[in-house]
Parts: sequence; C-alpha cells; structure tokens
Amino acid sequence: MTSADYEPASLPDLLPLYYRRLFPFSQYYRWLNYGGVQKNYFQHREFSFTLKDDIYVRYQSFNTQNELEKEMQKMNPYKIDIGAVYSHRPNQHNTVKSGTFQALEKELVFDIDMTDYDDVRSCCSAADICPKCWTLMTIAIRILDRALREDFGFRHLLWVYSGRRGVHCWVCDEAARKLSVAARSAIAEYLSLVKGGDETVRKVVLSDPIHPSIRDALKVVERYFPQYALHDQAVLGLKESVDKVLALVPEDILYGGTDSREPLLYSVKPGKGQHFEKEIMLQYCYPRLDVNVSKGVNHLLKSPFSVHPKTGRISVPIDLRQLDKFDPFDVPTISLICAELDRPRVGEEEEQVPKEKDSDIDAAERRRIRDYKRTSLAKYVKVLDQFLDGVALSNRGELLKKSGGFETKMKPCFYNY
Repeated sequence: MTSADYEPASLPDLLPLYYRRLFPFSQYYRWLNYGGVQKNYFQHREFSFTLKDDIYVRYQSFNTQNELEKEMQKMNPYKIDIGAVYSHRPNQHNTVKSGTFQALEKELVFDIDMTDYDDVRSCCSAADICPKCWTLMTIAIRILDRALREDFGFRHLLWVYSGRRGVHCWVCDEAARKLSVAARSAIAEYLSLVKGGDETVRKVVLSDPIHPSIRDALKVVERYFPQYALHDQAVLGLKESVDKVLALVPEDILYGGTDSREPLLYSVKPGKGQHFEKEIMLQYCYPRLDVNVSKGVNHLLKSPFSVHPKTGRISVPIDLRQLDKFDPFDVPTISLICAELDRPRVGEEEEQVPKEKDSDIDAAERRRIRDYKRTSLAKYVKVLDQFLDGVALSNRGELLKKSGGFETKMKPCFYNY
C-alpha cells in the first residue's frame, strides 16, 4: 500500500496520531472562540462526536482548548460535528430546568451535496464524483459566495470540502451568527431556485423582470455551461439526454427539429416573457441547497478538519483564489499525512517555529505546528489562518464598537423572485 492509499480498516490506528500530532487545535480554538468578544462563547458551544461502530455522542462542551484536545485525543472520534452556542454549557443540559436550555447562536451554514444533482449529471451518481461533475460545486461556490457577500453584506465566509462529495459554507460574521430561524429561512429561500421533487420536470421557472441576483448567477453559469454541460456531460449527445432537455422547453413554443443535435437547444424561439434557455441552464447548474441545514440554529454540521471515514480525506478549507484549480482528489488522506510525518525533509533541522513573547503556545503546540508543516495538510491550515486573520480584524472592531468607538450596519437586501 502506498502512503496515499487509504483503507477504512486502518482508521483506528491513524486517528490517535492525527489528533496527537496534526489536528490544528490552535486555529480551531481561535476560530470558535471569536476573540473572546462574547463571554463563554466557546464554553457554551456544542460538539458532537461519532465514534467507532457509529456510537454517537452529543452535547459535548469544553472550557478550554486544552480540555478539547485531551478529550479528542482520548475518544479519537471518527467524525466531528459542530452545533450551536447554547444558553448553558451543553454537557450540563440534563441538569438545567426543562425548557431553559436553548440554542442561541450559530454560524449561518450551507450544505451542497453532489447527490442532489443526480438528475442532471451523467458521469456519476450517488456518492461518486469525478472532475467532470465537480464543476457543479465550483459553480455553486461562485454563485453563493457572490450573493452572500454582495446581496447580504457578509464578509467572513469559510468554504470547506466535505471530504467526499460536497462542500459546506460557514458564514461567520457576528450578524450571521445572531440570525433568527425566520431570518435564516428567508436567506435560504432567497438562494433557492431549483424547486420540486422527482416528479417535477421543470424545476426552474423565471418571470419578468429577472431578479438581479439570478442575472448574476447566470453570468457564472454561462461561463461554465459550454464546457460542463455540452462537452463533459454531453446533454445534447445521446437521444435520451436530448429528450431530457427538450422536456424542459414549454410545449407551446416547441416546434420542428434539426439534423444537428447540438443546435436543438436553439431551434425554438422564445417569445416575450419566455426564458427557457436560461431556465434550462439554471436547472442543470444552479446550486441545490439542503435548506433544512441552513434554517435551524441547532442543526449540526460536519467540522472542518474532520476525517471522512469512507474516503479518509480531510475536510479542508478551500482557497477561493484557487477555486478553479481545486481538485477533491488532491485533498490529502489521513494515511498520506501520517506517512509524511516519517519523511525527513532536507534542512528541516534548521526550521524553527518562532517563539513569541508572552505567548501561551506551549512545547506540545510548537511540535504540532512543526509536524503539520511537514505534510500536505500545511497549505489548508494556512487557508484557515488567513481566514481567521480577517475575522480577528472584525472582532477587534466589535470590541471598539462596544466601547463606543464606532457603529457598523449589515447591508439589508431581501427580494422576492
């Protein structure tokens, strides 16, 4: 077996090494503590662990980074989920008065899963993915990232590969974390366009005037559609695929055919108020959200840097500056990074982790930093570090705001389609 190969049976042996020497606890705590702006924010956060044989342990909570480290190194969870910040410490939820234990805050989150696109991809199905259909995740990230930043004014979006077949988005702005269930539902609905179950043929129906956000989404789709749909998925190739496309054209405007299959999409002429070409492109490419994940404050979502038990791949942050180059098959497996620890690097003995004055980084943390920098995990930890630097600036701004320094406002933008 090469170092890149992964066997699920090896996971119990690899997890202790991963949590002891590679998991980025310092950055993880820095993220979920949010600069200590709000008292007990980390201490009231729920963590959930899935252990071997699918043993599920909810309502875990910790006072410090050190406590979290020790428990994870003791339990070696197969999967980590992050939940809400509660009114009380989650590990004491059975001791508080009934009805008083409430989920108060959580990041606004989005979950995009490739299985939801099975009706519009021909290369793979179910949990399988390949470079041809991964373009759908790239399109989803571009569309949702733009909408969340420009339409709603959010700034701190952490995009994470799930480790297998999808992506997650954590919107970490304070305004996002404090959103009510109703507000989360409104945002999720605003971003949902493909609607209807298996029995629904036309799942995208546009009306005049086309909403500005949809127009922006179309710009993204049009950029990728020729290569993705016409070439990689060959939607105008086989008769079965062509028939699926033609079924999306309203019957009252469908007429005639042509000997050339590729121009079939354009062999019908839209009348006033008809947008069937755009509807088809959006039905094939627009993001498909699991709305229920976004609506609930107390909904759990898989944690960044959790290991996917079936693929062994680490759930890593995605650098949006390199989005088109991101390849899920290049994401390191736990077996690879553990093997990389045993490979000495030339000149490594000269590499030192700077000791900061008055720093609370202990020797174990310095060793861990030195360890993960020797592996393929390093560049993904760097992405998280850069994200956290941006959040830290906002945290300092919030402290100034609370001290009367200045005020900030979230950009309001709710439209109806």
